Formats: sequence, C-alpha cells, structure tokens
Amino acid sequence: SNPTFHLQSAAGEHVLRKKPPGVLVESAHAIDREYRVLSALAAGDVPVPRTRVYCDGAEVIGTPFYGMDYRPGRIFTDPLLPGMTPIERAGIYDAMNDALARLHNFDWAGNGLGDFGKPAQYVARQIARWRKQYLAASTRSVPAMDLLGDWLVANVPGRESAAIAHGDFRIGNLIFDEREARVVAILDWELSTIGEPLCDLSFNCMTYHLPAGDPVAAGFAGVDIAALGIPSEADYLAAYARRTGRAEVPDWRFYMAFSLYRTAAIQHGVYRRALAGNASSETALLFGDCYRKVAASGWALASGG
Repeated sequence: SNPTFHLQSAAGEHVLRKKPPGVLVESAHAIDREYRVLSALAAGDVPVPRTRVYCDGAEVIGTPFYGMDYRPGRIFTDPLLPGMTPIERAGIYDAMNDALARLHNFDWAGNGLGDFGKPAQYVARQIARWRKQYLAASTRSVPAMDLLGDWLVANVPGRESAAIAHGDFRIGNLIFDEREARVVAILDWELSTIGEPLCDLSFNCMTYHLPAGDPVAAGFAGVDIAALGIPSEADYLAAYARRTGRAEVPDWRFYMAFSLYRTAAIQHGVYRRALAGNASSETALLFGDCYRKVAASGWALASGG
C-alpha cells in the first residue's frame, strides 16, 4: 500500500518507501511509524534494514518518504516451499521462528518505543475494531463469522503481555539469506504497534489451519508436512516458547481463532471493495469464497475445543 522503489546510485543500493499521493485515510500509510520502529530495532539483534533518512514534507518528491539499505536475498511466497528439500524447509521455518522470537524479545520500552502503542486491553480493542469493520460492510449473514465474533468477545484471556507486534508476520514478508537458512530482513511494518505478541504468533501459524491450494489463503491443512520437513504446529510453538523463555504458549485456541476472524474480516473488506469496483487486485472477487472458509475454520476451532 506504500509505493516502494529500489534505488541504485554511486552511494550504493537503497530502498525508498513513500506515502501514496492523493487524499488518504487518517492513520493509514504511516511511514513515519515504520521508520521509527525500524530505527529503534537497529539497537538490537532483530533482522531489519538500516534506515538512512526520513522526510516528513512533500517538497522533495511529492509525499513524505524514508530511505533504508537494500538487503539482497530470497523471498518465498508459497509456505510449502516447493523445490526445496525437507532439510532446507526445516531450516527456513526454524529461521522464521527465530526472527519472530527476536522481535518479541526486543526491549521496546528501553529503546524509545514506550509510547509506540497502547498495550492495555489490546486484544479486546482489536476484536472490537475488526468486528465493527466487518459488520459495517456486511450485507449477508455468515453464521460462522457471527458466532466466532460473539465467542471471542466472551473469551478474551485475562492475562496480557506486551511486545512489538508486527501485525503481518508471515513468510512472504521476510527476506532470507541467499544461501543460508537465516532471515536477513523483516519487511512491511505498516501495522506494527505495541501489543500482545501471541497475535503475531497465531497469525504466523494460520497456515496450519488453512487449506492447501487455495488461490488466496494458501495453507497446508491436509498436507503431510512432516514428509516435507515442515515442523508441526506443536513443535513450532515449542520452539517459540523456548526462545522467548515461556513454559508454554497459553490460550492458543483463542489466539488462533482471533487471527482467523481478523483475517476473514480483512478478506471480506477486500471482497466488498471488489463488488464496488474499487479493489486494486485482479483476484479480489476470490476473497468472497475465501473469507467464509477462513471464518468456518475459526469457528470450528473455537467451538470444538
């Protein structure tokens, strides 16, 4: 959603990310927040590009922008990682797990991000936000969405923790080293804030609950992932817990159900924009079937445990 450019000059290779032109929704396209969190993370061991400059005016290129170092590497869009060996897939998933744990272990309060978000009641506010957006745009009853929304409101965990929440942590938003199973950069910080880290973890693990082969929400439910070298969900959670110093990952059914609801609400929004003729993606109409599948998966998980 923020135009991004690869720059080449005598000074080297860099990336410029800018706000789009025109009238924008307030709080959207917050590249100032992206620049701030990336700059703060440079003080730790989270793999992020080094930031170089931020311009908050329109006088240079028409909109505010920031510049950062270019990081070469590999980007994977298919979570099944076709063409790789089981050992290679296991390494990629372990590196992704390690990068997420490093992010959530980062001392955000001690590195100038104490006011970057409002961690108190983060989950309850997230549920209210996505439920409101879904209901405002909905024109037909989808029982799974209605039931799941009610269940989430009634089952918000009593405990809360706080970390930098990326908001869109998935394999497609990571750059891996060209040769090693190592994340060299986490991309796309537009949704980042301070909030419950298990929301990131559950979003990252939605592929375990989504069907393989879907053109929109590709997952690997029903696939023999052990034969492919991809860790089971339980093993992935155990590795994250070990890296973040937790005895276990609590309230997992709730957080996974929440991520599925949030994703279904977002997909529904894309579908509604497609029906109105103003969606940017050529595949936007496919979200109509997909959001119902995702909602059904979430309600099956919530009601079956």
